[in-house]
Amino acid sequence: MFSFLRVPVILYAYVRMRWLAYHLHSRERLENWQQRQLKPHLRFIQRHSPYFRERLVDVTVEAWRRLPILSKSELMDRFGDINTRGIKRETALSVAVEAERSRNFAPTVDGVTVGLSSGTSGHRGIFMASAWEQWMYAGTVLAKILPGFWRRQNRVAFFLRANNNLYTAVRSQRLRFEYFDLLLPVSGHLERLSQVQPTLLIAPPSLLAQLAEAQKQGRIHICPKKIVSVAEVLDPVDEKFIGEVFGQRVHQVYQATEGFLAATCTHGTLHLNEDMMLIEKDWLDEVSGRFQPIITDFSRKTQPIVRYRLNDVLTERRVPCACGSPLTALEFIEGRSDDLFYLPSSSGAQTVAVYPDFIRRALLFASDQISDYRVAQTGRSQLQIFILCRGDEKPVQIAVKREINDLAQKLGCIIDSIEFVDKPTTPSVSEGRKLRRVINHYSPVNSRTL
Repeated sequence: MFSFLRVPVILYAYVRMRWLAYHLHSRERLENWQQRQLKPHLRFIQRHSPYFRERLVDVTVEAWRRLPILSKSELMDRFGDINTRGIKRETALSVAVEAERSRNFAPTVDGVTVGLSSGTSGHRGIFMASAWEQWMYAGTVLAKILPGFWRRQNRVAFFLRANNNLYTAVRSQRLRFEYFDLLLPVSGHLERLSQVQPTLLIAPPSLLAQLAEAQKQGRIHICPKKIVSVAEVLDPVDEKFIGEVFGQRVHQVYQATEGFLAATCTHGTLHLNEDMMLIEKDWLDEVSGRFQPIITDFSRKTQPIVRYRLNDVLTERRVPCACGSPLTALEFIEGRSDDLFYLPSSSGAQTVAVYPDFIRRALLFASDQISDYRVAQTGRSQLQIFILCRGDEKPVQIAVKREINDLAQKLGCIIDSIEFVDKPTTPSVSEGRKLRRVINHYSPVNSRTL
C-alpha cells in the first residue's frame, strides 16, 4: 500500500463516518444499511479465508446466520486458516512478542500490523490489520471521538500497554499523537505530560485515577478538553474522582482485540458502533437487559471477525438517549462473563449468579471514602475484599460488609464469610494487565442459571 494514500484514506473514513451518523437516523435505515454491507463482506471472506470457505455455502443472510459462533480459542487455534493473508500464527506471534519485548512496534508481517493483547483474562490474543484498515480505523476513531478535529490543534496523549502503527497512523499540523508506555512508572511520565499539555487524554481508568491524584496534589497541571477511558471497565469510583478533579465528564471507548465496539456520544452515553459492525445479542437476562455481543465487523478483512462472541457482559439502556442516535445505547459494561460470582442459593435449589455491577454498586453505596477496591470470590460462599480509603478503614469495612450481606439477602444467596485483606489480589495496570476489580478466583461457571 502506497503511503501517499494515507491522508486521503483517513479523510475518506472520517467523512464517511460523519455522513453515516447524519443519514442513518432511524433504526430501520441502520438495519437496512447493515444488510447491504453483509453480502459483499461475506463474498470477500469466502474467497480469501480457507476457514470461512469451508463453512459458507453462499453469501446470503441465512447462510451467515447458520455459521457457528466463533470463540477466542477458535480464532487463535485456526488463526492461519481464518485470516485472509495466509499468515501463520507462529509468525505473527513471534513478531508481536518481539515488539513487546523491544518496545519497538513498527515491524510488520508482509505489510500487516500485528499486535498482542493480554485481555482481561490474561489469555494472549493476536490482532492484525493491513495499512488500509489502519488508516480507515484512524479516520473512524477521529470521527467518533474528535468530530471537529480540523478546527483546532489537538495534542493526543494516550497511555497504553503497547504502542502500535494503528495509533500513530495520523500525523499532521492539527493533530499530534504522544504515546506513553503503561509499563513505565507513572511518576516518570508526569514531566513530559505537563510539557505536552494534551487537549485529549486517553488512558485506562485506573491510570486516569492516578493522574487525577497527581493533578490534585499539584504534581502536574494539565487542562485536557476531553478525557477518554479505555481498556478497562470504568468503575463509578474512578469516574466520580476523575470527573471531579478535572471538572469534566469522563468519556469512554469500548475496544477489544476484536474491534472498536462502542464510544460515548456528546451526552456521555455509550453507543455500540453498529454503523461499522452488526451485533447480535445473546441474552443472559432479557428483563434486566444483560447480553453478550456476537460481532460481525464489516471493517475487518485481514482478520475476519464474523459471528464472534465476546466474553463481556453488557447491559442495554432501556431509556432512549437524548442524542437521538439509533445505535444501541449501553447502561453498563459489566466485564467478563466468567467474573460473575456464583453463590449458593438460600433455598438450596440452585446457584445464584451475581453480576459484577451488583458488587460495584454495593461498595459505591457503602461509602464515598473508598478510593480503590478489589472483591474476589475465593470459595463456594467466601469473598475476599481489599479496600483503600481516604479515612479510617474500620467503619468503611463495616459498611461494606453490611451492603454485601444486604445484597445477598435481596438476591437470595448465601455468603458465609467476608475476609478483608491488606493487599489487592489482582495485577495492576503497571504489570501489563487490565485491572479487574471484581473477579471470580473460585470457579467461573458457564451456567446461566439465575
